[in-house]
Amino acid sequence: MKSDEILAKVAEEVQVCTKCDLHFSRKNGVPGEGPISAEIMFIGEGPGFHENEQGRPFVGPAGQFLDELLGQVGMQRGDVFIGNVVKCRPPGNRDPRPEELAACDFFLEQQIQTINPKVIVTLGRFSMGKFIPNAKISEVHGLAMRVKGRLIVPMYHPAAALHQPSLRPVVENDFAQLPDLIASAESAPEYEVETPEEKTEPKQLSMF
Repeated sequence: MKSDEILAKVAEEVQVCTKCDLHFSRKNGVPGEGPISAEIMFIGEGPGFHENEQGRPFVGPAGQFLDELLGQVGMQRGDVFIGNVVKCRPPGNRDPRPEELAACDFFLEQQIQTINPKVIVTLGRFSMGKFIPNAKISEVHGLAMRVKGRLIVPMYHPAAALHQPSLRPVVENDFAQLPDLIASAESAPEYEVETPEEKTEPKQLSMF
């Protein structure tokens, strides 16, 4: 199956998926969008009201800010792939639950393997947690690291800057460093992901 066919199949399956309770409140699944050739993949947390209405990722206020951030580094939405760790809107924009993240991970993994981006930028703590579990986003945001061979750059979710204006310059600065981080990808340090046996007392993640 060709790459574009795989992504199309994922998009179709998302619309009829019943693997978790999120499908009960789904108006439109939001599989994600972007070119197969995208070198950068942005992974957010979950669709909101506007995304559920339109079936597209990051089309509300946070998406407008994301477009602005991309423009500041000479990029456009059409240059990158944008998705979320869950493909259906959590009711009331609540946090996605572990079973919902697990149910949707198959779709996200198919997208990652098919696109094979040069860098994955995680937006928010839930997408960061997929690659860098038990980290605090306040400590690792804007740092590039290799996780199982992939370059991961954790960043605050754009919505965080909208809710907390003091974070806006932090988010803007992290995005400003993105071209340099990608250029120096080969020198990024390897992040050692703990196995379940190695984990000790779990650490609580910050809000965003």
